[in-house]
Amino acid sequence: MTDWLAVDWGTSHLRVWAMTQGGTVRTRRVSDAGMGTLGRDGFEPALLDLAGDLLDTGKTPVVVCGMAGSRQGWAEAKYVATPCTPPGIDRATHVPTRDPRLSVHILPGVKQTNPADVMRGEETQIAGFLALNPKFDGVICLPGTHTKWVHISAGEIVSFRTFMTGELFALLSQQSVLRHTVAGDGWDASTFADAVSNGMSNPAELAARLFSIRADGLLNDLHADQARARLSGLLIGAELAAARPYWLGQHVALIGDDKLCKAYADALGAQGLPVERTDAERMTLEGLKAAYAALKETTQ
Repeated sequence: MTDWLAVDWGTSHLRVWAMTQGGTVRTRRVSDAGMGTLGRDGFEPALLDLAGDLLDTGKTPVVVCGMAGSRQGWAEAKYVATPCTPPGIDRATHVPTRDPRLSVHILPGVKQTNPADVMRGEETQIAGFLALNPKFDGVICLPGTHTKWVHISAGEIVSFRTFMTGELFALLSQQSVLRHTVAGDGWDASTFADAVSNGMSNPAELAARLFSIRADGLLNDLHADQARARLSGLLIGAELAAARPYWLGQHVALIGDDKLCKAYADALGAQGLPVERTDAERMTLEGLKAAYAALKETTQ
């Protein structure tokens, strides 16, 4: 029996967990019906295609985080301004549905006015982390396509900055003149460490150092594994230089893909900074569970 559905709706993927009242996962399903592939009328059918057979005849609560709440999504869930606690079910948008078995609540994102910044989905991972670590004060870094650095104090998101490092890496490695030099998915840890150091110490030289990867490949037979690690290291190093006010002297927790988090942990570790690595999917699910627990309280 499914008591409720936990849903993480990203740009490229839809993830659904069928849950019990006590927070146990009965089943997990994933599809490629991300927000980026759907029109507004396509969200309910996509959810039913993936998880319709999990619904009972009565109403099933569905708690959703991520891009389903964007302006181009299922229904816009307005941003909550910082400083704020990670927004929960009391700020959620209730979405009318054609199927009477669904009771859909989309969690809002978080916005910052100056400097202008937004997050959508990460706030639920932060909520999950804080549910497991209620006394945490420090910085949460969420590496990804758009990496977030988030200052947490007294259970609130005080401020945050977003860096397009992951997207820049994807564009440069797949569509730029560097794509031939960095082909493959290999890695060289020593080259990465040197590149992080160079990126941090001379961020103004980033554009020139990026082209030198191509030149080194042509003139000195730079191995693709080293080239890929250098590209990543230079970009992350430049990010760390800009994000120094967030991480310097702080307790840092990482939430994200394990491989990417290891790169950030290695980069920060070289600065003498211990970091805590966590599982991104677990944090998402814990955040959705916390929202559902609050929803239960309001309906009892």
